[in-house]
Amino acid sequence: MMRATAACPVRACAALIAAVVGMPASAYAFPPYRSTDAGTADPHEVELRLGLGEIERDSGRTELLSPLLQANLGLPNGFELISELEYSPRGEGLKDGALGAKWAAPVSDTLSIGVETLASAPVSRSTGGVGVESTLLATIRMDRYELHLNAGGFHDPRAGLAESGWRASALAEIPRGDHRFGVELFARDSNRGRTDVRVGAGLIYDLGRFDLRTGVHVGLTPAAPDVGINLWLTTSFPLRQ
Repeated sequence: MMRATAACPVRACAALIAAVVGMPASAYAFPPYRSTDAGTADPHEVELRLGLGEIERDSGRTELLSPLLQANLGLPNGFELISELEYSPRGEGLKDGALGAKWAAPVSDTLSIGVETLASAPVSRSTGGVGVESTLLATIRMDRYELHLNAGGFHDPRAGLAESGWRASALAEIPRGDHRFGVELFARDSNRGRTDVRVGAGLIYDLGRFDLRTGVHVGLTPAAPDVGINLWLTTSFPLRQ
């Protein structure tokens, strides 16, 4: 979460975007949050999300990830293709990468449900196998807020001893004109006995062609980082006019 030269992240990001956009039939969840919504991009619409940076501070150590990239492609019938990439600039190279899909559909005027499944790639020579994570999604839309609920499981054998467990989260968003404020509670537990619980807040600001997204999370358990901050720029455009 292959050692690389400075040009490696640029080539990797370009290749990932080309692979996703170029598929004829084919977020890190929903930045700046660890949750995602029960919604997908419009058919034949591309969503690009560039993470300018994520900083985590834990027990006196600071980790920086930059760039972060998500490229999603909307398909008909409520489907969406998802790709994610993380890069560490401190000589570690690629930290994590995933490909997957989401399906979502409205149940009523106020409720949508969905499922998201991601396959995590072995991005370094020290890892092997493919990790899988699948999450059930629900979005409840009220007059003054939206509530996004996630719950699912994961299995990751890439780092030797396989890690399996569950994750769940709740995100409340309050839309106000050109911005959306959110508060999130996230929890993750595994067979390694390390329960990661975090609480956070975020802001999504509409700048016209782009959204500016930023968030901060604070760890509530020893397994969680003390604090994490992230900053994103996102945009979308149709493949067909």
